[in-house]
Amino acid sequence: MVLARLDDMKAEDTLTIDLRGKSSLGDYMVVSSGRSQRHVGSVADRVVEDLHKVGVAARVEGVPHCDWVLIDAGDVIVHVFRPEVRSFYNLEKMWMTGRPAQRAS
Repeated sequence: MVLARLDDMKAEDTLTIDLRGKSSLGDYMVVSSGRSQRHVGSVADRVVEDLHKVGVAARVEGVPHCDWVLIDAGDVIVHVFRPEVRSFYNLEKMWMTGRPAQRAS
């Protein structure tokens, strides 16, 4: 559902990282980009709205600035970045060591 919503909202360069066996934070991390602060905020709002519709209580950090919004949905952690911020923090490099990531098509 998260990946479908990111795709519907035209989020860019979506990547799923398998955290199983690497961290107790969750099972999967999804990293995606929005084109602007407004786009990042809109994408994050829609993901959270859909999670609530299916009964998942998500915690959200990074609003109202919307340079980087973190959505903690329990087993799935979603990061929505502006491209420059994503490049600076480079979470993919930190978490992908030893495991392949899956790019959304």
